[in-house]
Amino acid sequence: WDWTLEKFYHHWFQSDADMLGLINELGASDKVIFNRPSTVVYYDGKFYPFDSPMRWVTFPGFGWSDVVRFGAVGAYFKALPNGIALEKYTADAWLRRWLGERAYDVVWRPMLVGKFGLDFYKDINLAWLWARIKSRTMKLGTFEGGFQAFLDLLAQRVQAQGAALTLNAPIQQVTANPDGTLTVAAPDGPLTVDHVIATTSPRLLARLAPQLPDAYRGQLLGLKSLGAVVMVITLNRQLTEHYWFNLPKEAGFPFLALVEHTNFLSREHYGGDHILYCGDYLAPDHEYFQLSPDALLERFLPALARFNPAFDRSWVKRHWLWRADYAQPIPLLNHSRNIPAVTTPLNGLWLASMSQVYPWDRGTNYAVQLGRRVARFAMGTEVEKPLVG
Repeated sequence: WDWTLEKFYHHWFQSDADMLGLINELGASDKVIFNRPSTVVYYDGKFYPFDSPMRWVTFPGFGWSDVVRFGAVGAYFKALPNGIALEKYTADAWLRRWLGERAYDVVWRPMLVGKFGLDFYKDINLAWLWARIKSRTMKLGTFEGGFQAFLDLLAQRVQAQGAALTLNAPIQQVTANPDGTLTVAAPDGPLTVDHVIATTSPRLLARLAPQLPDAYRGQLLGLKSLGAVVMVITLNRQLTEHYWFNLPKEAGFPFLALVEHTNFLSREHYGGDHILYCGDYLAPDHEYFQLSPDALLERFLPALARFNPAFDRSWVKRHWLWRADYAQPIPLLNHSRNIPAVTTPLNGLWLASMSQVYPWDRGTNYAVQLGRRVARFAMGTEVEKPLVG
């Protein structure tokens, strides 16, 4: 392959001002690629494109009133400048009322169930959904050569500015010292530093920094999240003509989304291979976190014939399995009250995690935004203010 491939399917949106601004600072805006691939939903045993107002009009699962209400709800979310106050409503109840039962059951309920599971989907707050719709664009972006090419460019720039990068060096503990410094237990010996910015999951920071007060530790441990399981499969021929398939769990699919990457970017970058992602958000104790790559492939392969009846096992070339225990924070009602401060009670220790970009959904754009914020806090040029719903 000439280009790298992400282990998990990631994109940028045209509204990702922080990420695109950083790329511009690096002088690499010309390497950003935006395409408009097709998105498909499953309804009544068939797949239907669902990525434009015209598709909504012709979608057989909608009547005219559904089309109007679906468009009106989307327009309302796009026009609302700040939706944090919506966190007092659940997305389930609000959408049932304003979108209508039919449109909700066909489009949004399957997405919420797939993303958060039957245990949580009814309790997800509306502010999260507002942010998801507010920020998204029809066109999806990536970097020439893959995200790794962007990361390599960023690493070169910060190293040129004097930063030292140490990879594959797992930290065991962070300890606060009486003189206000911090000691980091690293593989090559302890390091004494002025500041530590932890970009781990909140639960992992609770373990790494045992001196954190019980109240703050309780916030870290009280946050709920789901993990992610993604299998990458290469084929010797194209499976479908579409890019992204949103799949309802009730329809018996063994994964939440099927993404045919080479319907978004040319397979010429990948040695002519056709590349599929089969992904799902699941609790870390789900059996998918224990199954071997080969065993999970056997679970997934029969489903591919539902996308293309001609599919045959001989099409499969290789497969890889990637898992992450911490992938999708779960935003419940009035979630802003639960988010731990970036500024921890230990002097010089900061937490910057995907749980703190709320109400925005996790993504690299908000990692950049949060990274700049925590840098200003550490430098003393800005003081953190609480997020108020």
